Amino acid sequence: MAIGAGIRRRLRAAVPPAIFLALTAYFCWNATQGNHGLKAYAQAQVLLRTAQADLSQAVHERDAWERRVAGLRSAHLDRDTLDERARAMLNLTDPGDVIVAYPPQQRLFN
Repeated sequence: MAIGAGIRRRLRAAVPPAIFLALTAYFCWNATQGNHGLKAYAQAQVLLRTAQADLSQAVHERDAWERRVAGLRSAHLDRDTLDERARAMLNLTDPGDVIVAYPPQQRLFN
């Protein structure tokens, strides 16, 4: 009986630290690998940088279009812009125009 009591006493003394160690390991694993852990944070940062780059490109493109459309507003009608858009839509050129063909990789305008 003395041997069984000694084992039981040591087991009772070892169980709480083992439980706390297991809980600590669980929370440490979740802090690095979980849904809101360090790995997920790093992936979110990569997605954020990609989204910011896409946003800046979209803003740049929108600003370019706004500059082009500003010449066609009724308050300020730019004849050159109107002529350019009419020729582009009708696929026509002026007889005095010089046409320079560019390869598809070397576009003149974005």
